[in-house]
Amino acid sequence: MATAEAAVARAPGRPFAIESIRVDDPRAHEVLVTVEAAGICHTDLSVRAGHTPFPLPGVLGHEAVGTVAAVGCAVTATSPGERVLLTFDSCGACPACQGGRPVRCEHWPALNLFGGCRLDGSPTLWDGAGAPLHGKFFGQSSFATLALASDRNVVPVPRDLPAEALAPFGCGVQTGAGAVLNVLRPEPGQSLAVFGAGAVGLSAVLAARLTAATRIIAVDLDPRRLALAQRLGATDVVDAGARDAGEALAELTGRQGVACALETSGDVRALRQAVAALAIGGTLGVIGAPPAGTEVGLDVPQLLDRGPRIIGINQGASLPQRFLPALVELFRRGRLPVTELVRSYPFERIEQAAADARSGRVVKPVLMLQPTPTRRARTR
Repeated sequence: MATAEAAVARAPGRPFAIESIRVDDPRAHEVLVTVEAAGICHTDLSVRAGHTPFPLPGVLGHEAVGTVAAVGCAVTATSPGERVLLTFDSCGACPACQGGRPVRCEHWPALNLFGGCRLDGSPTLWDGAGAPLHGKFFGQSSFATLALASDRNVVPVPRDLPAEALAPFGCGVQTGAGAVLNVLRPEPGQSLAVFGAGAVGLSAVLAARLTAATRIIAVDLDPRRLALAQRLGATDVVDAGARDAGEALAELTGRQGVACALETSGDVRALRQAVAALAIGGTLGVIGAPPAGTEVGLDVPQLLDRGPRIIGINQGASLPQRFLPALVELFRRGRLPVTELVRSYPFERIEQAAADARSGRVVKPVLMLQPTPTRRARTR
């Protein structure tokens, strides 16, 4: 076993506690990673608040980059010393995984959210008193200086790129960009409306710039986020706090509606607006996750009349081993400037980073767990 420092979520609503923990040795298909940087995602904060199910006490974190410290005897995807991104986990053996759709893995909930342990029930983390901690959050639990991942959720990346920019690729960037590039795929001349200008929504805006969509509309309540969306490539913005978003989108599209829409906020009002904003036969991708059990009311005759497609999108419908290297290369070439979203924080200031994320002051806080010579983003 190895010793690490971790931000432990002890109970819903309580602050993270930086503690010394023990991490199990990697088994046959597992990979031990020294974490350089980890992004804070809405899902991490939702679990800590008690809105998203995950057993506590435990270690969260699921957007990380680091260096492989050790591997199990059956690992071929990487080797010690290689730099890797950590992303969601999958079993690799079920029909969905075998068919190249790991986000539909039959073990996805247990491997990524609800389990808190290996599939066989064994723990991977223990606190200083020897009590088991729940881990394996999204197959990694990377709010720690060491994370135990698998050969299915590590993706090799270059050493010369800044850790704080790379970390969010494993979830937020992959999810937003993948929703546009893998699922919605706007055709030449079409319009796309993105509801919510957070990390996922703005990643979608960045990806939309790489398509032939001629109108990219960002919808949000925060004028600062809308200004950033315009800087990143949105052709139009709608301040939903200042006017009716549905009416604004109707005006922008000549009352035709948008061909594609993406709801990233988790607000059911925005979801209803997004459905209503679609053109006849338009497609809505739903990413935003409100608390479990949340329902939305829709105008059924309108659905029958306009024939929209509503698709739930998880992790950008990505095959990470193929998609993430492509996104990283786009970043290297300056075509996916995710550094515009990032602010880095020392690990011990995780509570400040979480507060800044909740308040909207920062789009994507990234915790720096190891010193790196490539640090470029602003450090608070």
